[in-house]
Amino acid sequence: MQPTTLFYILITIIIISFIIDKILDALNTKHFDDKIPEKLADVYDQDEYKKSQAYKKTNANFSNLTSTFSIIITLSFFFADGFKYVDAFARSFTTNPILVALIFFGVILFGSDILTTPFSYYKTFVIEEKFGFNKSTKKTFVLDKLKGWLMSSIIGGGILSLIIWFYEFSGADFWIYAWILVAVFSLFMNMFYAKLIVPLFNKQTPLEDGDLKSAIEKYAQKVGFTLNNIFVIDGSKRSTKANAYFSGFGSQKRITLYDTLINDLETDEIVAVLAHEVGHYKRKHIIFNLASSILLTGFTLFILSLFIDSSILSKALGVATPSFHIGLIAFGILYSPISEITGLFMNYMSRKFEYQADNYAKNTFAALPLITSLKKLSKNSLSNLTPHPAYVFMHYSHPTLLERINNLEK
Repeated sequence: MQPTTLFYILITIIIISFIIDKILDALNTKHFDDKIPEKLADVYDQDEYKKSQAYKKTNANFSNLTSTFSIIITLSFFFADGFKYVDAFARSFTTNPILVALIFFGVILFGSDILTTPFSYYKTFVIEEKFGFNKSTKKTFVLDKLKGWLMSSIIGGGILSLIIWFYEFSGADFWIYAWILVAVFSLFMNMFYAKLIVPLFNKQTPLEDGDLKSAIEKYAQKVGFTLNNIFVIDGSKRSTKANAYFSGFGSQKRITLYDTLINDLETDEIVAVLAHEVGHYKRKHIIFNLASSILLTGFTLFILSLFIDSSILSKALGVATPSFHIGLIAFGILYSPISEITGLFMNYMSRKFEYQADNYAKNTFAALPLITSLKKLSKNSLSNLTPHPAYVFMHYSHPTLLERINNLEK
């Protein structure tokens, strides 16, 4: 295959992916004004439904703008031999392959983030502000950006450096060492993310003694779930939207409640939400997701090892000198259709797991408070109650609200 042919294959993959996303968005948009199903009629009153429709349409228009801007910039960068110039810029400082790669990705990722930051700012301080969600300050926005850059530089740069180092000394066998590295890192982050990373962005405090804590502990004891760590996170620092999540294993497992969740729901509804999270743990969903992620990473790295030595990958992007970092860019695009397929499978399993966790909560606690909590959370986030089935299939990691309620009422 000629480099020029591969170049146009890469361009075709990018364009087809964009077109598919736009078709799905268009299909979904046509359902924004659908009549709300009878079982969900109590989620919104007339004014609230109009507000939710306006929110969906505003976000859809904004998404079209940002995605169009993104593909124009991406294609322009490809046709202008942007990778060649950034690679040459990186090589003007050093010939060390690790440092060249770090400078190369640093320039591309930093430049990309700078270009998209105005859109992120507008989304936060105009759209989310207009619909009453935003609680973030400009200071918090800037600090989040700076912390994000620092984390990406340290963690992302460190992992990339090690992977290239493995490649330099072991050649095509680098994928084995890289797989072990990523597996250990994934396990470590799953265990300690809440302790090490979350505090950089949010304040977490133990849940205070009271009716809620007593109700949670009573439920945990009933189902034989040892729980010593229940934390409240200041989600209201950035948004009014609510959430709860489970993380860690063994002595490190913890349940984290957003303060907005505590404010929005009654005690029995919060316990029902936590029963759902406990269901994920009891059904081994967290272990499945972690193991699947590690296996998929190993598969991807193995496939990468078969192609990374091919100079055609670098030449397709206009770079005469073959290198790991240029090959990685080209491979990432070529592999993206496979990533889409594995992503569909993981979304399917995730939706299946949500039903299982809902059933666990229904059987060990009660269905009604979980139903009312889901309705309240949907209302407070102005959720789309009538998404197109194709959009759900491609993008949703959770069943729709109607599907979950139908399942809970069985």
